[in-house]
Amino acid sequence: MIKFYDTMTRSLRDFVPQEAGKVKMYVCGPTVYNYIHIGNARSTVAFDTIRRYLEYRGLEVTYISNFTDVDDKIIKAAAENDMTPKELTDKFIAAFMEDTDRLFVKPATQNPRVMDYMDEIIAFVTVLLEKGCAYEAEGDVYFRVEKAENYAKLANKTLADLEIGASGRTDEETARKENPLDFALWKSAKPGEVSWDSPWGPGRPGWHIECSVMATEILGDTIDIHGGGADLEFPHHTNEIAQSECKTGRTFANYWLHNGFVNVDNEKMSKSLGNFVTVHDMLETVDGQVLRFFLATQHYRKPVNFTEKAIHDATTNLKYLKNAYTQPLTETADEAVLADFVARFAEAMDDDINAANGITVVFDLAKWINSGNYTDSVKTALAKMLEVFGIFFTEEVLDSDIEALIAERQAARANRDFATADRIRDELAEKGIKLLDTKDGVRWTRD
Repeated sequence: MIKFYDTMTRSLRDFVPQEAGKVKMYVCGPTVYNYIHIGNARSTVAFDTIRRYLEYRGLEVTYISNFTDVDDKIIKAAAENDMTPKELTDKFIAAFMEDTDRLFVKPATQNPRVMDYMDEIIAFVTVLLEKGCAYEAEGDVYFRVEKAENYAKLANKTLADLEIGASGRTDEETARKENPLDFALWKSAKPGEVSWDSPWGPGRPGWHIECSVMATEILGDTIDIHGGGADLEFPHHTNEIAQSECKTGRTFANYWLHNGFVNVDNEKMSKSLGNFVTVHDMLETVDGQVLRFFLATQHYRKPVNFTEKAIHDATTNLKYLKNAYTQPLTETADEAVLADFVARFAEAMDDDINAANGITVVFDLAKWINSGNYTDSVKTALAKMLEVFGIFFTEEVLDSDIEALIAERQAARANRDFATADRIRDELAEKGIKLLDTKDGVRWTRD
């Protein structure tokens, strides 16, 4: 049985979806005011890998990942680029789609945009006001955190501890709040800002309300899995829970999954350190399949360290697997041994999607293949495992002159003309073709 480490309970739990065989999954997507960075890609790839494994295990996944296209950063970037917020976000949504396609990320079932859910957001906030979970203050609407049951339970914090930390706040917005921890559901518009009409005057939604509305509108009041980066645990996911459960009276998500951070050369990625890397730029020099392999084969909850060596190692390891996958089939392979590999892979991945252990099984399978065990059923099993990690290999066809040289070498060997055979082997090596003589005939790989 699949087990997930649930952030809410801080424990490994058996995964039991609400409806047998079907999974409702919501993952927080990017705020689209720039190209995505390697941290965004890490989260996107991690949850795509989780989704792919659920599907590998036969589950039907409805996978929703949003775009935040209304935000302070978007308004600022749009003004700086002499664009409307929609023009800016359209540009970077298209860039996100292009970049993640090159990372072999499977398209989401839906990618909802905030701008398309404004009526639903206003209706959601209205219900919270009617229930006394929210209040209006000078055109803004805030959520009353004391109305939430065990507020900040997801982040393993108490309301009392948070209130002590916030007690010294004296800014203008805090002065309008009943409690410094109360968070904005609706923000009144500043002059010149993009805005929508509402019962509280022109404005736009707060960040946290957006995901609650889109998730519940598409997937219902309770979803199976809610995912995102560890940085979203508090306050974003905490506030999603508070407002959603106050509105519906039901558990918002049954399992909370959070991916780890990305370091660059052992340092936290940040613009101030000068190690901020966009995927768009990275893909100019790093093959998308290699970057995907590097990201997908780490345990999703652990931090990853992006280095030149890590990319070099990923390139080498991916080439090894490709050479195993693309070699000629053999006549036999022990089906019982194959079944054991498949079982070991499931055992590793069932354990909170332990991709590091899962890919180790794949390498063991490749080693077994290289020893001459490669039938159609073995190839199919290998392809399905690789697909979980978003890795796809195509069959490579040799040029006719290369095939002729290989045939000539085989004829030379048959005639015991080993000098000619060695000369042709060296000539092929110069062309990047490495030959391996096996009991099943000659195999080749491309360096």
